[in-house]
Amino acid sequence: MRKKIAAGNWKMNKTFEEGQILLSEVVNMVKDEIVNPNVQVVLCVPFPYLSTFGKLIDTPKVSLGAQNCYPKASGAYTGEVSVPMLQSVGVQHIVIGHSERRQYFNESDAFLAEKVNATLEAGLTPIFCCGETLEQRNEGIHFDFVSGQLTNSLFHLSADDLKKVVIAYEPIWAIGTGVTASNDQAQEMHKVLRDHLASKYGAEVAEEISILYGGSVNGANAQELFACPDVDGGLVGGASLKSREFVNIAKSF
Repeated sequence: MRKKIAAGNWKMNKTFEEGQILLSEVVNMVKDEIVNPNVQVVLCVPFPYLSTFGKLIDTPKVSLGAQNCYPKASGAYTGEVSVPMLQSVGVQHIVIGHSERRQYFNESDAFLAEKVNATLEAGLTPIFCCGETLEQRNEGIHFDFVSGQLTNSLFHLSADDLKKVVIAYEPIWAIGTGVTASNDQAQEMHKVLRDHLASKYGAEVAEEISILYGGSVNGANAQELFACPDVDGGLVGGASLKSREFVNIAKSF
């Protein structure tokens, strides 16, 4: 059975004190309310908070995640954070290739492949993001475009390494807009991506990989989205900043 994952991406939000309160609320709710052992909650918090917040997580039901990394292990890269640094403070998951990183910081598929490699080499779990713009969807090239993102950044991996990757499909037109892909649209793209993985690695490998949906996931739509056969959870943005709503999302499987 594929792991069901509710990952919260806080992005550049919350002061240290606000973040402490939010994290403590989520951790305590998860401990008290989530009994399904196949559900993993991941909290991807800002870099400055990782070391302290990692010590506040006292349940295996919740994992600490980072929102980005740099692929080099060390060196003269002012302002960057390496995977070994993240590993040393208890990070278990790293978000790679979020559309905001691609758009604002011009991160290429090849560069993201390096990040995936560095994350896997450290024994951590990449949450690899992919997704299309509204223009690409309207042009009818969205399936090929998103499949190409997987090909360019993941298809160099061995089957064993690929099975350690979590994929997050995030239609760019639905991120932070309040617009959510319909259940049919989400399932359709997730099925396309799983079939694309199967075309390279076989159906058995593809069936083991968790594919998350991201894009205005909230407490009202999570249950129907997560009921889609190829949707294994969510990479949640704005709703992850509200402890009650985020835990309700994590309980929607």
